[in-house]
Amino acid sequence: MLTAKDNCYLQTDINNDRTNDLLVVGGGLVQAISSVDGRLLWTADLADVGSGGFLPQETSVADKEHKLYALGFVGSSKLGVAEIDLSTGAKTQYKEAELPEGFPISDLLAVGESVVALDLAGSSIVSGTFTGKEKITLELTPVSSIYHDVSGNAQLLSLKARGVFVISFKDEVIVVGVDSETGKLDLVEKFNQPIAISNTLALSDEKQAIALVQHMDSDQTILLRVIITDGWKDEIAKDVIKLEPQRGLLQTIFLNSYTRTDKSHGFRALVVAEDDSLSLLQQGEVVWSREDGLASILDARMAQLPLERAGVSVAQVEHSLEEWLKGHVLRLKSTLMLASAEDVVALQAVRLKNAEKTKMTRDHNGFRKLIILLTKSGKLFALHSGDGHVVWSLLIPALRSEHRTPKPEPVKLLPWRKPHQHALDDSPVFLVVGRLGPGPNAPGVLSWVDAYSGRELHSLKLTYPIKQVLPLPILDSLEQRLHLFVDGETNVHLFPNTAESLSLFNNQSQNVYFYDVNKDGVIKGFRITDHIEDFVFSTRLLWSVVFPSDSEAIATTATRNSDEVVHTQAKVLGDRNVLFKYLNKNIVFVTTVAPGPSSKVGLAAPEDSWLVAYLIDTITGQVLHRVTHQDVQGPVHAVLSENWVIYHYFNLRAHRYELTVMEFYDNSRAETKGVLQYIIGRHNASAPFSSYTYPNIDVKSQSYFFTSSVKKMAVTMTARGITSRQLLIGTNCDQVLALDKRFLDPRRSINPTAMEREEGILPLTDGLPIYPQSYVTHSYRLEGLRGILSVPARLESPSLVFAYGLDLFYTRLAPSRTYDSLTEDFSYALLLITMIVLVVAIGVSWVMSKRKELADKWK
Repeated sequence: MLTAKDNCYLQTDINNDRTNDLLVVGGGLVQAISSVDGRLLWTADLADVGSGGFLPQETSVADKEHKLYALGFVGSSKLGVAEIDLSTGAKTQYKEAELPEGFPISDLLAVGESVVALDLAGSSIVSGTFTGKEKITLELTPVSSIYHDVSGNAQLLSLKARGVFVISFKDEVIVVGVDSETGKLDLVEKFNQPIAISNTLALSDEKQAIALVQHMDSDQTILLRVIITDGWKDEIAKDVIKLEPQRGLLQTIFLNSYTRTDKSHGFRALVVAEDDSLSLLQQGEVVWSREDGLASILDARMAQLPLERAGVSVAQVEHSLEEWLKGHVLRLKSTLMLASAEDVVALQAVRLKNAEKTKMTRDHNGFRKLIILLTKSGKLFALHSGDGHVVWSLLIPALRSEHRTPKPEPVKLLPWRKPHQHALDDSPVFLVVGRLGPGPNAPGVLSWVDAYSGRELHSLKLTYPIKQVLPLPILDSLEQRLHLFVDGETNVHLFPNTAESLSLFNNQSQNVYFYDVNKDGVIKGFRITDHIEDFVFSTRLLWSVVFPSDSEAIATTATRNSDEVVHTQAKVLGDRNVLFKYLNKNIVFVTTVAPGPSSKVGLAAPEDSWLVAYLIDTITGQVLHRVTHQDVQGPVHAVLSENWVIYHYFNLRAHRYELTVMEFYDNSRAETKGVLQYIIGRHNASAPFSSYTYPNIDVKSQSYFFTSSVKKMAVTMTARGITSRQLLIGTNCDQVLALDKRFLDPRRSINPTAMEREEGILPLTDGLPIYPQSYVTHSYRLEGLRGILSVPARLESPSLVFAYGLDLFYTRLAPSRTYDSLTEDFSYALLLITMIVLVVAIGVSWVMSKRKELADKWK
C-alpha cells in the first residue's frame, strides 16, 4: 500500500505495452507497476546494498541502456546510487560518495545523469554525475554564485526536466542548467513569484515543453505559457485566462498535448488551486471546473435561511427584474407552443431555481437550511439543502499563507451568533478556529464569517495556541455566544472581548468547569479561579483520573450534544411506575482498551484483549460507573445521548461485532414514583442536583450482536425531544443505517410480560435486525464516509441528516413517522371534494328533514 512518504513516478515503458509504467520509491524498495492493469512487474529491495541503510528517494531512467538509477542517502554522511536492470529489477551495481563535511541534506533531485542536493539552510548545492565513472565526484556550489539577488533561503522544486532543475526563493524562481559532462551549474531563466511550473511533456524524442502559470493583477486572472525547455526562450503558447472567484493561488499544473487538424500541437492544462479545486484550461478558456475541496470536509454545521419579508417586490424575490421578465416570457412562449429546445431547457432551469424547495428564504416547517462546510484547504462553502447548489464560497483570508510560509490549518467551525426566530436584520455568524502552522503548538487564528453573505467580518491572529474551545450557554445583547479558549498553559481567554461579556462571565465564572483528555492516559478537571488580566483567567486543577498505562489505553470519549433537547425526565413503565432519567450534562463516557501494537480486527489474542467503559462526572472526577468487557477488541465507537450510551466493538470469542447499550436512572430523585404523584407535582424531578452529592444510579445494560463494522455513529435530533430517537450508523460499506432505539432497549426480555408489551418492549434476540429499508442512503454509497450531522426542523417529527465523505448526502428522516404534518403526496383536491360533498349532503339532509317534518304536521 502506498503511503504519504512514498514517491511515484510515471517515467518509462518497462513491459513494452506502449504506456509509461509507474515507479514507486519508498521504505528501501523500488517497485515497478503496470499503469494499464496495476500489475506488479518487479520489486527491488535496496535496504541491504553496500554497507546497509540505503534509503532510495529518487530515480533516473537511462532508456538507451535500459537501466534505472535509484538515488538516496546512507545515514546523513553518504550519497548512494544503485543501478537496476529496468526489465527484471535486478541490482547490477552500487556506488557511494561521501557528502561534504557538515552538509545536512534537505532535498535531493535526479537531473538526467546528474544528482543535485540542497542543504537544510538552502544556501549551498551539491552536484555530481553518477554514470560513466567508477566513483561519484561531488562538488559544492553556493547558491549565491549562481544567482546573486538571493531573497531568502532556497528550496528545490521536484521538477522532472531534461538537464535543468528549479530553485524557488521568496520572490523569484530560477531555472538552473546542469552540464552533463562537467556538472557545472549555470543560470538559465528567472521568473517572479507566485508561479506554478508543470513537469516536462515530451513532444518528440528531442523536444520537451513545460507549462508556467503566473498570477496577474488578481488571483482570478492568470497567464498560462507553454515553453520549449531547450533554451527556455521558445514560447509556443500564451493565454490570459480568468478563473472563477475564491480559487486562490494555483499550486500544481499538469500539461497535456493533442494534435490539431493542421498537425500542430495544442495544449490542455489541468490546474489545482489553493482551495483544492480542479480546472481544465484549453485555448484561453476554462473548459470545466470541479470543487474537489468538498471531498475533504473537516466540520459541518447548519444555519437558518433568512425570513421572507413582507412587502418585498417581485423583482427582489426573483433576484432581478430581468430574470423575472425572462421567466414570464419563457412561460408565455411555452404556452403558445413557440418555445425552442433551448427555451425549454432555460424554462426548466428557471422553474427549478424558483421552486419551493430551492427558495433562499426560510420555510414554515424549517426544512430549508444552509449547510455550512469547512474544508481542509481553509475554504467555507454554503450549500442549499434543497438541491445542494453552492450559495456562496469563501477562501478564508485569515487562513491563506504567504509564499514560503507554513500554511495555516483550519481546525473547527463553531456557531458564533444565532439570531432569534423572528429576527429580520440579523444574520448568523460562524467562527472558524485555526492554527498558524502545523502541529498543536502553533499559535491560533480566528475568523468570523457572515452566514448569509459569505463575507469575512473580521479576523484575529493570536499569540498562543488553542488547545480547547469551550462554548458557554451565555449570550450577550447581540446574541453572540460567549466562548473560552484554553491555551498551552491552561489559562482561558474570553471572547468576545467586550465589557458586557466580561460582566456576564464574572457572574458565572465560579460555575465554569472543564476537562482535558491527555493522550498519555490522563483525564484532568479544571475550574476557573483568578482574573489575570483583561479577558484572561487562570485555572486550578481539581482532579485527575490516571489510567494504568500497562493495562489501559484510551480508545474513545463521548459527551452529550450541548443543543440536545430532552422532553421529559421520567419514563413511565407498563406497571404505571416511573423511572427518572439521570440527565447530567457534565458527564463523559470513556472507553479504554488493552495497550500494545494494534492488530487487525479479529487477529488479537482473546486473553490479551479487553475493554473497560467508564462514566465520569467532569465536575468532581468521580467514576459513576465502570464495566469491563473481556476478550474484546477495538476500534471503539460510542455515542452518548439523554441518559443512555451505545458503543461498538469486536468480540474475539464470538468473532462478531457487538453493540452495548447502557441506560442510567436516578433512584434518588423521588421518594414515591407513582404516575399520580408525578402528574399532580408531588415529586422532586425538577429539583436541582449537585455533582458533589453522591448519586444513587441504577444502570441497565444489554449487548447485541451487530453484523457490520462501524465508521461513525450519531443520533437523530428533534425540536422538542418528543419523537423517539434513531441511531445513525455509518457502516464500513460507506452507507448510513438508521436503527430504532427500541431495538437497543436494555430492558428487552425473551418473553415480555403483558405490561412490558403495552410499554412497547420488543422480545429479546441475540442480534439486531437489519432491514434494507433501514438504510438511509438506500443503494447509494458515500465513499470515504467521515461524518454524520443531524439537526432538528421546526416540526417535531422530522430530523434533518447530512453525511459527508468523498460524497455528500442529505435527507429528511421521520423516526416516528410524520404525525404532525401531511405528506407531500397528500391529495388536497380529494379533501376539498370530500368537504364539498359533506356540506352538500348536510344541506340536502336538512332540506329533506324539514320537508318530512312539514309533511308529518299535515297528517
